[in-house]
Amino acid sequence: MMEFTQRSPLRILAGSTEKGLGRGNLGALIARAGVGKTACLIHIAFDKIFQNGKIVHVSLQDGPDKVSSYYNVILAELVRALGLKDERETRTLVEKNRMILAYLNQSFDLRRLKENLKNLSEKTGFRADALIVDGLDFSKASAETFEAFKTLAKEYEAEMWFSALSHRHITEVNERGIPYPCHETDHFFSVIFQLQPTTSGVQMKLLKDHDRPVKPEDAVILDPGTFLAVAP
Repeated sequence: MMEFTQRSPLRILAGSTEKGLGRGNLGALIARAGVGKTACLIHIAFDKIFQNGKIVHVSLQDGPDKVSSYYNVILAELVRALGLKDERETRTLVEKNRMILAYLNQSFDLRRLKENLKNLSEKTGFRADALIVDGLDFSKASAETFEAFKTLAKEYEAEMWFSALSHRHITEVNERGIPYPCHETDHFFSVIFQLQPTTSGVQMKLLKDHDRPVKPEDAVILDPGTFLAVAP
């Protein structure tokens, strides 16, 4: 899937000393509603799946059927945009290497997630290389919650990516340049991105990259239809 790798949103981390988020680490994607957090997280999932990695997509807002539909729609766009010839084989790869866990109606609990991951590993042999956590309310999540997620990521030796909902009217930014809602918990995250709409597409800006100083040019423009990186 060289075509995808060359235009994946994660190519922004190509110059990172870590070459990515890394196992046992947490990553966050900050954006307002409707800008494309879920689509971008699914691209991150595809980046792993197309390298034969296994993904567990944890949804706190949508049921499994709706999440699966998101994957199908975005994959169809990728097939069209990249001219992929092996669509059926690609869909089979996605279905084999992705599991969806949904916790609706405020039913999410870290203990339940840990138990579900344990069951997947012990009963089906499915052990995730990365987890996508979509829909966690950062405004209500405590430091202890993120500490527990960090412990879980290290225990399962998996990357863990989160969507983080920002709001136009909340402009808080900490001294390290990290905006709400990650301004008080950024020390738990190794990588933080921010999505912002622009006239030329959706800008994906790197705000934190492990211990490496971030440069103003650490950003990429994404096509708002496919969320593939646009050639500079």
